[in-house]
Amino acid sequence: MEERIQADAVLVGAGIMGATLAALLQQLEPGLSVLILERLERVAAESSAAINNAGTGHGANCELNYTPRDGHGHLNLHKALAINGAYEQSLQFWAALVEQGALPNPGVFLHQVPHYSLVWGKEDGDFLAQRQQHMAALPQFDGMAFSQDHVVLKDWFPLVMEGRAPGEVMAATRYGRGTDVDFGALTESLLGWLQKQPGVELRLNHQLRDLHHGNGLWHLEVSHHRRRIQVDSPFVFLGAGGSTLLLLQRSGLGEAKGYGGFPVSGQWLICQTESLITQHWAKVYGKAPVGAPPMSMPHLDSRWIDGRRSLLFGPYAGFSSKFMKQGSLLDLPASIRPHNLLAMVGVGLRESHLVAYLLQQLRQSPEDRLARLRHFLPQARPEDWHLAIAGQRVQIIKHEPGRGPQLKLGTEVVAAADGSLAALLGASPGASTAVTIMVELLQRCFPKLFQEGRWPQRLAQLLPYDPSTGDSTTLGRCRQRCDAILGLREV
Repeated sequence: MEERIQADAVLVGAGIMGATLAALLQQLEPGLSVLILERLERVAAESSAAINNAGTGHGANCELNYTPRDGHGHLNLHKALAINGAYEQSLQFWAALVEQGALPNPGVFLHQVPHYSLVWGKEDGDFLAQRQQHMAALPQFDGMAFSQDHVVLKDWFPLVMEGRAPGEVMAATRYGRGTDVDFGALTESLLGWLQKQPGVELRLNHQLRDLHHGNGLWHLEVSHHRRRIQVDSPFVFLGAGGSTLLLLQRSGLGEAKGYGGFPVSGQWLICQTESLITQHWAKVYGKAPVGAPPMSMPHLDSRWIDGRRSLLFGPYAGFSSKFMKQGSLLDLPASIRPHNLLAMVGVGLRESHLVAYLLQQLRQSPEDRLARLRHFLPQARPEDWHLAIAGQRVQIIKHEPGRGPQLKLGTEVVAAADGSLAALLGASPGASTAVTIMVELLQRCFPKLFQEGRWPQRLAQLLPYDPSTGDSTTLGRCRQRCDAILGLREV
């Protein structure tokens, strides 16, 4: 006999996005019946797992692609400020949940790690100096320091400076309020708490096969092993990582037409040699090679993986036609439809340099990867590092009026006109900005509840600092409160 379930909201995907949306719904509307469906046997096993994502705690402190120069040489800080503000909202939300007892000791998922940007040569050094001057003058990046002095740099990241020639031209910035976030552990904590709340149910090994809309409800066909389950709900969120595009296409939603996706996999070199790990307590971000996509920025991270501190270097690009690490090789061809074919072909022609970069990355030997690592660590030994496969990213492809086919490197919410369904496409900076993305999604899908005033009042309690206001006094007050609750400090 087929099981039939009804819920006020169905969230597909038990990663950081679904967990964040479920937590926000619980805070805004306690008792709402929320069903979370996950196709794997455990939560946060794909994009949210520490080994599968960038894990930096993106605050735009060290990522140079967030502060490009325009055609006149002027620094554009718009994206950096937006990402920094979004991450501040995430910190506020986590602090509120820790204060309630909903989240455990923040040390389970959040660690303090200074953030550095590192460049070589005079031209990039001048750019970094300009960047620091502009950013350090803002309250969001107050305390950011700059140096070209090898003595200072050795104090900042001694392992990186070992074996350097005294005259090598280098420059770096340092920001002490940086973090490393284990989004897998955070997701597990959020969902563990949510399952204890009235009306919230998590079902593992449940795969969404199809969905359609009728009579004011979404009707979902779900499989659990060999059983079939019918789920009916007025609201559906598709937050299944790379698989979201395929599910969105099955929905028949008109707003989904024109979207395509291109999968890019990644690889890391990981070190678990204790003597090296203890010498490097930092996230050091470099500059992407000429012709490479921004997401390929090399970085040497102190990273907590499965509760253990490690060193991680990368990323090295790879390719698989899968949309998920545990997906199907048929994912990419299955996503090609008449409405997105021209955009996908157009992007392939326009972004030929990215294709060339990807082919070059695929041809890399272990010696090539070691050579790239030695640019950061001159004395790196191959026996201390092993190769690991990171998660899959599916970059958005779409046709934009007046601009033609575009490869989008961020995230994007696609929502039905009536707000009954929303889907999250894209990748970076994703997890770090989850709270802001999910709040914006709720505003689009539940406009009446925001007009009534109750939800905005509750959100103002949870997220007192609104980045769009630029209120430095409120920012300072909120940072002090968050840092006290989450155990952060300027280091």
